[in-house]
Amino acid sequence: MRILLTIAQSTLLLLAGFQVGLAQSDDARAQLKLDLAQLHVVVEELREGEHSDQLIADVAVFAKGVDWCLRHDEFYPQKKEGVPSTWIKYCQTALKTGMARAAKLKAGSHSWTSQTGSTIRGYISRVDGSIQPYALSLPEGLSDAPRLKRWPLHVKLHGRGGTRNEVRFFAEHTGKAPQKEQTWIQLDVFGRTDNAYRWSGETDVFEAIADVRRRHRIDDRRVTLWGFSMGGAGAWHLGLHHPSKWSSVGPGAGFVDFYKYQKQTEQRPPHEHKALRIYDAIDYTLNLYDVPVCTYGGELDAQLVASTSVVEKAKKLKVPVKLIVGPGVGHKFHPDSFKEFMSFHQANSKEGRPKYPGRKLIRFTTYTLKYNQCDWLTIEEIDRQYDAATVEGGVFPDGVMRLRTKNVNAVRINRDMALKIEIDGKKLELGAAAEGLLPNVYFQREPEGWRALGYEESREFSRNPNLHKRHDLQGPIDDAFMEPFVCVRGTGTPWTKQNADWSTWTLGRFEREFDKWLRGRVPVIDDTELSDEDIAAKNLILFGDPASNSVLKRIVGALPVKWTEDAIEVDGQSFDPATHGVSLIFPNPLNPNRYVVVNSGHTMHEKDFRASNSWLFPRLGDIAVQSFERKTDGSYDESVVWAELFNGSWQLPQK
Repeated sequence: MRILLTIAQSTLLLLAGFQVGLAQSDDARAQLKLDLAQLHVVVEELREGEHSDQLIADVAVFAKGVDWCLRHDEFYPQKKEGVPSTWIKYCQTALKTGMARAAKLKAGSHSWTSQTGSTIRGYISRVDGSIQPYALSLPEGLSDAPRLKRWPLHVKLHGRGGTRNEVRFFAEHTGKAPQKEQTWIQLDVFGRTDNAYRWSGETDVFEAIADVRRRHRIDDRRVTLWGFSMGGAGAWHLGLHHPSKWSSVGPGAGFVDFYKYQKQTEQRPPHEHKALRIYDAIDYTLNLYDVPVCTYGGELDAQLVASTSVVEKAKKLKVPVKLIVGPGVGHKFHPDSFKEFMSFHQANSKEGRPKYPGRKLIRFTTYTLKYNQCDWLTIEEIDRQYDAATVEGGVFPDGVMRLRTKNVNAVRINRDMALKIEIDGKKLELGAAAEGLLPNVYFQREPEGWRALGYEESREFSRNPNLHKRHDLQGPIDDAFMEPFVCVRGTGTPWTKQNADWSTWTLGRFEREFDKWLRGRVPVIDDTELSDEDIAAKNLILFGDPASNSVLKRIVGALPVKWTEDAIEVDGQSFDPATHGVSLIFPNPLNPNRYVVVNSGHTMHEKDFRASNSWLFPRLGDIAVQSFERKTDGSYDESVVWAELFNGSWQLPQK
């Protein structure tokens, strides 16, 4: 009995302590909200002054981080959690840092911008207007260096953190001393947290680099890209899709193939299977020819197979790649291997990429016009979407440029490369083409062979009058959220209430998921608020039907659907709008240089974000019809009943 009483008493004491801890934690969060409100006030005061947006973002980024931590309740359990918890401490420190910077800025100082070691910076994203963070590490002696000195840049991509958010990122990177003998500026990318640098996470990498370039003189020929684990996957992805942007690339233990990584034996539906070629980096192995790559994997790491798979394919294609295997280690860097790994990148950074106009010879492939540029070559149009489009060749010792192409309909070439060019055996002018008036020459493949476009033809081609798929105008639906966009909801009376309810829920789901997983608020306006400036500058994401959404009503006649009160007709099929919804992406008839999207946000959802970054691939292609059924909790069960990818002319493939 005495033992039972002792156990009961101990349990009561533990519960009492737990309740006290909860109460103190609640008090701490309440105080965070008060302090956050004060920082928001201070940020608004700064905006009313004459401070640059860049410096204000360096302050506002701390408010943004705490705001998201509070709104999404990202106070994760700790093994030895006290009160206040680790996450509350993260938030408290962030708010103090934000207030301290604001005080300095009001006093005319911004000393953090020249501080040696690692500090947090912020910028305003063009995608959604959100404040996004990154960390910047400055080496010793930067302020004493010659004013015109250009610095090498190391771009480092982090691994998947699971509990990573802005305030944890702040804590990980604030106050770190520069690395021993650091002679470069290092950018640690946030990437909108854990998404393998896909979609707006990819845009974040390049926006962060651009912000660093605005602050410091960066040598564009000496930019190193590397990362480990998810960061390794990101390095494969960004390194092979953009090979001419880096002096070298270092993927450590990152996946390169969805099916192999996820052990999937059943092929995805055709529209999904083809879209996997956007991100499966192993499909871009040929581009190793265009950038030095050193990949790493631990000897005991299951992820070593990613590196060895690429190396095996590289041997078949006869392109170079260096592999380092960490002896006796799993999913981490062996210390000696890391030294060898970084020595490779330091050597290539010292050498730098070839000076303008770039490498003499290239071997470049892509499966999508999203990734269409390498040095002096731009692939403007391809024939079969999501099949390999390849250009190989360059300037030979006799001064003539010779290229071989596959699945390519149009290219743009820097005229400074050579006077003469041969494309698939067709001899043409390069230096004197288009009257010598444009920096680049367009070549178009026709039935009789390749032809150089004249000056006026080139200008007309760039306007895309025939509405072909081009870079940033190639789909699929998810591509619309990598550039500035605005969601436009209908305010009128819909034809079909069931369809309107599903559309409203779809917009709400997109707002919640983008906010949580891509760290920004979705910009939403009413159809009556749409401006000419929005049409000119942003992708329009329309929700509703032609009766409820006045913008959709204006353009529906130019879309590849027939939509009436009674039916949605697509590709010769008719669907009941009370039980089916159509989602699509298409060049905006009001501004064909931008997208219009109908009734869709991102096509992957929360379960995919939670599961693995490798699941963040498109689910609806360019156009899809889904059946929907409302559940008792107000959400919907959805099933894709038809989906397709448009061809290069934004038309449905012929049956």
